[in-house]
Amino acid sequence: MLKYYIESKEAFKRLRADQDGVVSFEYIIVAVCIVGAVGAVFGGGAGGQIGAALTTGITAITTAFATAIAG
Repeated sequence: MLKYYIESKEAFKRLRADQDGVVSFEYIIVAVCIVGAVGAVFGGGAGGQIGAALTTGITAITTAFATAIAG
C-alpha cells in the first residue's frame, strides 16, 4: 500500500511541474467558456435572430445545391 502511495505522490508532483498539462488544462477552460458563450447566444433554442439567420442561410445553400444538381 505504501508503494502505491509513494508512486501516486510522485505522479502528482510530476503533473504539478508539467507545463504541457497546464496548457492542456487552459485549453479545457477556454473550450468551456466558448461553449458557454455559444449557449448564451443561442439561448434555449434557435428562435432568436442568429438562429433565424442561420436557418435562412442553410435553406438558401440547400436550395442552391439542389438547383445546381438538378440543372
